[in-house]
Amino acid sequence: MSPRPAAPRLLLVGGATPLPSSVDIVGTALAQARSRGIRVHLTGHPEHLARTAGVTALADEVFAVDPDDPDATRSWARDRVARGEGYDLVLGLRDPVQDAVAACAEVFGTPGNSPEAVRRTRDKDVCRAALAAAGLRQPGVRLCADRSDALAFLGTTPGPWVVKPRAGMGSTGVRKVTGPADLELALAELPTADPFLLEEYVTGEEYSVEGVLLGDGPLVLAVTAKEKLPPPHFVEIGHVIPAELPDGAYEEITQEVGRALRALELRVGVFHVELWRTAGGIVLGEVHTRPGGDWLHLLMAHARPGLELFGLIYDDAFGLPAVPVPPATRAAAVRFLAPPEGRLERITGWDRVTAHPAVLSAALTVTPGDLLGPVRDSGSRAGHLAVGADTPAAARELARELAETVTFEVTDVTTPLYR
Repeated sequence: MSPRPAAPRLLLVGGATPLPSSVDIVGTALAQARSRGIRVHLTGHPEHLARTAGVTALADEVFAVDPDDPDATRSWARDRVARGEGYDLVLGLRDPVQDAVAACAEVFGTPGNSPEAVRRTRDKDVCRAALAAAGLRQPGVRLCADRSDALAFLGTTPGPWVVKPRAGMGSTGVRKVTGPADLELALAELPTADPFLLEEYVTGEEYSVEGVLLGDGPLVLAVTAKEKLPPPHFVEIGHVIPAELPDGAYEEITQEVGRALRALELRVGVFHVELWRTAGGIVLGEVHTRPGGDWLHLLMAHARPGLELFGLIYDDAFGLPAVPVPPATRAAAVRFLAPPEGRLERITGWDRVTAHPAVLSAALTVTPGDLLGPVRDSGSRAGHLAVGADTPAAARELARELAETVTFEVTDVTTPLYR
């Protein structure tokens, strides 16, 4: 009798953070691996591992290695190789761990995105330069060391502009600027004193594109419509999958995204690409080699019944029997809650939200007694609710309707945002 083939081995670098959406994404990735008989080893920061024990228990083995430290991860990987251990695929599902993912892929000799390609996506100005060199439309951008650099850039373009961290996420430290007075406010909100970006403000409909990178190239699974709170900040308040697009727009968007991914030499993993559809054509925003946040993985799975986002990658990488990608036959939307500032006294209407049969996921991140500040980034939103429906319009309206039934009663503020 011939020996039984060894099970494929997956290394998932970074695991999950304690955020519910992160736990759900990683749990989904692990469950889809286990259903295929794939052995999964997982690395993560000790604190995160302790706080996400339920999901990490799905892995076959867990290692406490800081995934935000590529050198430490590379050293750990070399030690594994010296012990005769190896993996067939290395993945990471968060932005900060992608450098460590690339380092591990090099050490273990698995297919992956090169460290150079990862750096091009992690530093937003470098990414913009690479995309512009490939002939893709980009807003003008300047890497600024200080206020004087920023003022010099303001004098070269008509504005408005956007200040943002060079490698941030979740809209932290992102603010619209209309002139020198606004610049001071924006610089004060940056999370660090590191060099920052100042770029031209783009006017147009904003979308993101979700998909996977397979052996024969990018596979687009969804175009997502976005809704944001009014400037000066850019906090995402809602998403709908699939986006309702005019004739020809889907092809235009997906063609440009494919060009961008190839120009950046990205080959493996999940992608999330942000863009604007303007009067002059598609303008590319940020490119990420990880799933979109904000429960987009859940919306995709509902819109395409039977879709296994990570299963597509596993089947392709390990030569497993390919399953046809199910079509989008329905829609889903997520809405985030942005309460007024003040001391939270009570929340009403939430029971109706959680009891609604169309709700796919719902959770609050605040409780009575909390002091609520301004909603300036994703982390300062008060919760989410995701719903499914037959059409994008119906999903959007239902999510909005349910959000408007939730009231955050606060002291020192007279008009709640949602009633």
